[in-house]
Amino acid sequence: MRIMRTVLRKALGQAEREGLVPRNIAGPSAAPRVVAKEGRTLTPEQARTLLAEVRGERKEALVTIMLAYGLRRGEALGLRWDRLDWTAGTLLVSHSVKRIKERDPARTDRRTCLVVSELKTRRSRRTLYLTPQLVELLRRHRARQAEERLAAGETWQDHGLVFPSEVGTPLDPDNFSHRLSALCKRAGLGHWHPHELRHSGASLMLAQGTPLHMVSEVLGHTSIAITKDVYGHLMEGDRRLAAEAMSRALFGN
Repeated sequence: MRIMRTVLRKALGQAEREGLVPRNIAGPSAAPRVVAKEGRTLTPEQARTLLAEVRGERKEALVTIMLAYGLRRGEALGLRWDRLDWTAGTLLVSHSVKRIKERDPARTDRRTCLVVSELKTRRSRRTLYLTPQLVELLRRHRARQAEERLAAGETWQDHGLVFPSEVGTPLDPDNFSHRLSALCKRAGLGHWHPHELRHSGASLMLAQGTPLHMVSEVLGHTSIAITKDVYGHLMEGDRRLAAEAMSRALFGN
């Protein structure tokens, strides 16, 4: 419905500018509210099982970072070494990897390519604060990448990515999804998608008492309202504690 509204509003807007209609009646219409679906999340025990399974794997750092910060798949694959401050222990989320259709009118086939693009919004561009354990994990990952670079020789294409392919190029998001699923199945967890790692990271943060507005910032949501819509059901316990605290304050029990 939201896509249909956008297309209709743009079409009527163009028609209004060309004098084909008196006014764009879709312009002032309100966007339909999207009811967020409750996604699957890993339990703390399942999360630890997954991390134990990927230990020593090439994807260990990638899976760990995604789970720890609830990163979107493209954001994780777009992380750059030059955005990592080893001294401060911070990592800026600034780019995303995605597959797009090539725009070549001379071609009749629908070819696609991987692109690394900058994140546009202020909320999506955000700084992650790394724990000492994650800094050490990234150091080991970088050492492993240096070995891969030597092994690749002239075939290595340096894009400055933290999580590239074995020859330095952007990692195909779909290939990573398949690999993650295989790792999860090997760990006895069944099939899991990268976006479910994002949901899991958010739910684990909330379960540890992280304030909702901080979870929203870490996830890169455009507003805290989105975070509340998606994860508000996980805060039932907090609301109960708040009610009990007010009861003690007002009635002394």
